[in-house]
Amino acid sequence: MPLFGTEEWLTAYMKELNSNEAYAEAAKTWEGDFIFVFRKDDILDHDLFLWVDLWHGKARDGRILSSAGEVDAAFIFEGPYSNYVKLVEGTLDPIKGLVTGKFKLTGNIAKVMRAVKAAQELVRTITLTETEFY
Repeated sequence: MPLFGTEEWLTAYMKELNSNEAYAEAAKTWEGDFIFVFRKDDILDHDLFLWVDLWHGKARDGRILSSAGEVDAAFIFEGPYSNYVKLVEGTLDPIKGLVTGKFKLTGNIAKVMRAVKAAQELVRTITLTETEFY
């Protein structure tokens, strides 16, 4: 089972996302890439940066970055690693996490709000990806 935040996990997630018909339909007009920043906390002793290029319902590329500044992404979704674990486990809703300050989103918020169903499927797919945690 791939370790959350590793290249192996990212590959498994992108494969799962690319086979998710509900995501493909919901995101068929979406154009924009994300950097997911996992901040160190009590569980993780270093920051992690994952980049995913999302284009018309598919993850067309992705990789682990050395820093958030390595790629000029349209969006950055950032939070402590432990909050990402809760997201993967399905115990923390990403929108509620944003509203309560558990996550921070940088980029065109209005664009994301117009694609709520796509965002929900993006997160739901994370919960379907086999994952082991640190």
